[in-house]
Amino acid sequence: MAHYTTVDQINLNTLAERYELTNVSIVPLPGGAANSSFRLDTEQGCYVLTALDNHDERTATALARHTQALYRLGLPTSKIVPATDGSLVVTVNGSRLVLKEWISGSIQQPLPLALLTEAGEFLANLHALPPQAEGLEDVPVGTRRLSAAHLAAIPNFTDRKFAGWLTERLERIRAAEEDVRREPCLVHGDLFDDNIVVRDDGHLSVLDWETISLDDPLLDLGMAAVGLAQDSTGLLSCERLEALLCGYEKKRPLTVADRAALPLQIEHAALIIGFHRYYRHNVRFPNPERATYHLEMLTFVESVPNRVRGLVR
Repeated sequence: MAHYTTVDQINLNTLAERYELTNVSIVPLPGGAANSSFRLDTEQGCYVLTALDNHDERTATALARHTQALYRLGLPTSKIVPATDGSLVVTVNGSRLVLKEWISGSIQQPLPLALLTEAGEFLANLHALPPQAEGLEDVPVGTRRLSAAHLAAIPNFTDRKFAGWLTERLERIRAAEEDVRREPCLVHGDLFDDNIVVRDDGHLSVLDWETISLDDPLLDLGMAAVGLAQDSTGLLSCERLEALLCGYEKKRPLTVADRAALPLQIEHAALIIGFHRYYRHNVRFPNPERATYHLEMLTFVESVPNRVRGLVR
C-alpha cells in the first residue's frame, strides 16, 4: 500500500519552532496522488504544509528549489516559506515537509472554458523561460515520458488487450518522432485541473512541479489537452482545445508543422497517462475501484483524429 503522512504523525510543536509560528492548527486537505497536504492556520497567516511522501531528501529539496525559482521568475505558483534556518525542506518525525503560502481560491473541475485561454498563456510563459535560470540548473530531461523500465513492464500487464494497444501506439509514435527535433524547454508535464487554483481574483495559479523537466513543448501542450480539453463524455473537445491554443499562441505562435504534429503529441500524452493509471492501480497499489481507470484513455485517444481536423491550417 502507498504510505501517506497523517495529521497525528506531525509534531506541531516542533514544526512551529522550525518556522517560528504560533497558535498553530492543522486540517488535512483532499486530493494528492503521491503526497499529503494540510492547511495550517496560525497567528502569522494561513499556509499549506505538504508532506513529500514520495520523495527522498534529494528529490524533495529539488522540488522545493524548482518551485521557489519559478515563483521568483514571475509564474503564478506556490511561494515556498523557508524555515528559520533557511531550509526549504524540514524533517519532522521522519516526514519531509514543505511550507507554502496559502493561495485563496478554489480548484474547479472541469476548469471553466473561459479560463482555458489563461491556462494556455501560462504554459507559453513557462515554455519561454530560460531553462538554466538560477534554481533550475538541475531540472531533469524527458522524465514525463515512459522510461525503459516502464516500457519493459507493459508485456507483463494482465490486461493483454490494453498492453497490445499501448505497445502498438507507442511504437507508431516513436517511429514518427525519429526525424523530428524540436527545441526542448521547461515543461510542467501535468497541467490538469486539479493542479490549478482559480484564485479569488479570478486568475490562475498552477501547483505541483513534480513532473517538471526539459522536453518537447508540444508534448506538454498535448498533456494539457488531455488534462483540460476533455468534454463531459471524456472525448477531446475542439472548443476547449482551441481556447487553450488561443491563449498559448498569444505568446508562442505555432507553425503549420506544429499544428500538424500536435494531434500525435496529444495521443502520446494520453498513452503516458493510460500507462500510469494502469500501473499504479493494477500493479503498484492494486485498487479494485480504480482497476479500469486507464480505459478512459482508450476512448479519449480514439476521439483525437476526428476532432482535430481543423487544427492544421
